[in-house]
Amino acid sequence: MFGEHHDLVHEFPEYREQIHQLKLSDHHFARLFDEYHTVDREVRRIESQIETPSDHYLESLKKRRLRLKDELYEMLRQHSEAPLYSQSEQC
Repeated sequence: MFGEHHDLVHEFPEYREQIHQLKLSDHHFARLFDEYHTVDREVRRIESQIETPSDHYLESLKKRRLRLKDELYEMLRQHSEAPLYSQSEQC
């Protein structure tokens, strides 16, 4: 919707800690996270009429943002389901 925040912490508040951990430990996640927020900022600029490209371009950005969000969510979900092992349990 127009004017809504779509940053990942607003979208997935239950994954706040996992987002932070993955940004620090997983380069792929961090790259997708940055790309997601770049696309989100551009969508918000267009919706705020700071920029006025075609409707088709805006729609393609929104679809890209959704694909990135889906991929990031899947990574967060998998990370939260992964068992946590201490060093002694791995031996």
